[in-house]
Order: sequence, then structure tokens, then C-alpha cells
Amino acid sequence: CALPISPKIEVYTTSSCPFCDAAKRLLNSKGLAFTEISVNDPEQKAELKNRTGWRTVPQIFIDGKMIGGYQELSEMNSRGFLD
Repeated sequence: CALPISPKIEVYTTSSCPFCDAAKRLLNSKGLAFTEISVNDPEQKAELKNRTGWRTVPQIFIDGKMIGGYQELSEMNSRGFLD
């Protein structure tokens, strides 16, 4: 199952996060547009954790559905879903 023609991709990140940087590099290498949402503020992090149950970043959403973090994105790529 490939991505829709123009998926809405949101990547929640923090500064100095190597997995966030890797996720952005992967999306860019595939030519996929995404919106980066920085959650450096403790209140923003708490709000995101309450929304998803996850404490780590990146948190990646495609068309409003959380697909996970960098590992899950990388797995999608290895299965050809980002092509």
C-alpha cells in the first residue's frame, strides 16, 4: 500500500534530535513535503504526550494518523511505501 498522491505529513520534532534529523532527511530524499512542528517547550511536549501516549520524538503523522517515529518511517521506506 503506497502513500496517497499528496499525503499530509506532519513531523513533531525537538532541537538536537538525531532521529528527527534522520526522519527529515529520509522524507526529503523521497521528495515528500512535510510540515515540521517543533515541540521544544515542556508544555508542548506534555500536550503531544497526552495526545499520543509517546514521550519520544519524532512523532510522524500521515493524513492525521500517527505512523510512529523514525524506525517506523524507515520500515515503511524499506517496504516501498514511500515510493
